[in-house]
Amino acid sequence: MYPEKAAPRPEPEGCLTAAIRIPVRIVVLVVVVPVRLVWDALVLCGGFLGRVLLRPLGRAYDWFHTHVLAPVGRAVARMAEAVATATWWLCKAVFYWPWLGLWRYVVVPLAVHLIARPLAWLYRAVLTPLGHGLARASAWVYARLLAPLGRGTGLVLWAVLVWPWTALWRYVAVPLASGTYRYVLTPLGHALTWLGRGLAWVGRGLAAGLMWLGKILVVLPAVFLYRWVLTPVGRVLALIGREIADALVVAWRVAGYISLAVGRALKWLAWNLVGLPVSWFYRNVCTPVGHVVRDAVWRPARKAAVETGRAVRGALASARETVRRARRDAWHALVGGERQPEPVNAIRGQARNLGGAAPQQTVPGVVAEPEISLHKRG
Repeated sequence: MYPEKAAPRPEPEGCLTAAIRIPVRIVVLVVVVPVRLVWDALVLCGGFLGRVLLRPLGRAYDWFHTHVLAPVGRAVARMAEAVATATWWLCKAVFYWPWLGLWRYVVVPLAVHLIARPLAWLYRAVLTPLGHGLARASAWVYARLLAPLGRGTGLVLWAVLVWPWTALWRYVAVPLASGTYRYVLTPLGHALTWLGRGLAWVGRGLAAGLMWLGKILVVLPAVFLYRWVLTPVGRVLALIGREIADALVVAWRVAGYISLAVGRALKWLAWNLVGLPVSWFYRNVCTPVGHVVRDAVWRPARKAAVETGRAVRGALASARETVRRARRDAWHALVGGERQPEPVNAIRGQARNLGGAAPQQTVPGVVAEPEISLHKRG
């Protein structure tokens, strides 16, 4: 087991850190507190708007999208797909299939029967035998005529074409090139090498002088500026930035506590000034008055309205029935004709109303019972 490393101790803070920290935190707290209050107010308003407005709007849009936009979009997509498919088949029928048929059934057969087959026959039946004959004739002419003349002709051609160029290369070009390289190019190269070395030494000296001059004029001032000016200023700026960041974090937390306290105070004040009187007025005034109005006014008025409505409906039904009967009686009195029997609510068991001697007549709407004669009744 390795011993655990001790936590690093915080470095001691100097007077400069303390002198910077306190004013920075005061200024940042004064600036951040209104921002935090506004931020918390915006958060509350945003939550309220989200619960009251945005969520219902989102649900409404979701329902509208599910039941309206999505079916319409699917229908439009299917229609567009059908139109695209029909257009594709129409384009193929108009632009592709005619040219394909023309190429396959017109151009290709014509090319095969009118061009390819005649050319193949010409190559096979005419050009091939003619070429074989010319090859055999050329071979016979070379073997019988040109071969005996070949030896003498070769010597003449070598003497005219080969030997002059060989002698020119061997006895003129090669010695001239060798002398030029040895007596001209080599000394010239040595002189250029010596000159280059001298220029190199001069260049090294100039470079060393320029480097020393640059070190004196540029590097040393830059090092002095970095070490004694930029480094302290950078440290101070880094310290100020770190303190500002820490102050922002602390001020934001403190502003949160202040905002919470202010919110609770406003809530308590609003409840004691508005909510509590309104609650007492609703509980002690509006509720009893509402009960009295409900029990003494609303329910009797509703009951009277219901009974009045029933009475009016009954009177209207009786009036309609009276008018209907009067109109029917007037129509029969003016036009005449047999009056239709109306259903009568007869007592069950007395369907036969004329006895056994009269013709059997029944009352409409009543089921007839079995007939029993008077003699059997006793």
